[in-house]
Amino acid sequence: MAETPLRYSVGGGQLSPSDRLFYEKNGFIVVKGLVPEHCVRDYIARFQEICAGAQRPPGLTVMRDVSALDDSGGGERAVYKLQDFQNDDRLFAYCQLPQVLDYVVDIIGPDVAAMHTMLISKPPDRGTLSSRHPLHQDLYYFPFRPADRVVCAWTALEPVTRANGCLVAVPGSHLDGRLLPHDYPNWGGKVNKAFHGIVDLDPGSLPLTYLEIGANRTEGYRKAISCHYASAHVEYIDVTGTHQQKIADEVDEIVRQRLGPDAKLSYEDVWRLRARHVRGREAKL
Repeated sequence: MAETPLRYSVGGGQLSPSDRLFYEKNGFIVVKGLVPEHCVRDYIARFQEICAGAQRPPGLTVMRDVSALDDSGGGERAVYKLQDFQNDDRLFAYCQLPQVLDYVVDIIGPDVAAMHTMLISKPPDRGTLSSRHPLHQDLYYFPFRPADRVVCAWTALEPVTRANGCLVAVPGSHLDGRLLPHDYPNWGGKVNKAFHGIVDLDPGSLPLTYLEIGANRTEGYRKAISCHYASAHVEYIDVTGTHQQKIADEVDEIVRQRLGPDAKLSYEDVWRLRARHVRGREAKL
């Protein structure tokens, strides 16, 4: 009997056969010690510089936690995310690390663009649950397909545990293939901007895997850096009338707040501005 072809990776390089099979089955893989310590220290230092008022590169957004908007101390304590750092050379160096890209190309192919960049500094919760991102599908935010040619690299910059907000995965959930409806969670408190989650989902009914890295820490921040990559040959789609209409409208509102009410940028345009070629042949992204 012929073997079932592998769909979610292209192989041929860094992934061992067993790692590739694990990824195909579960939708994630953990590689420890991949990013050098000196790089980790520099990403944290750059984050702190920006929080302290250093000049921001074009396009970067500094996002403040809604529970800390009245924090007179400001600085790092109030910032939970730097988003879209594709024009900051020190932070974007993460997205260009050869050892990271060697895994990326094994999954989505040789021609790669960095599409979405974040450095997240999850604060200790102040009782509002604002620092908690409900279970969601990353694809909900992206207007390009196919989904199996998109992958995220996520690296802990500090120890991450269930106590301070580690990543949570639902092994095998990618095999379903459906993009589910998302909205803000009904937690009765404040929720950070764009922290949408899957509607009417009971986490207790799912086989959750908690991706803990490092020693236990019950207080303090949890910093991580991430980049979503896409094959340079994916296609943009029209999300009008789909489950993604809500996030597209929210992004449009943000664009108009920044650029003025007459600003005309489509959801696709916004993502084109974020894209940056990192390996292989450059294509239309």
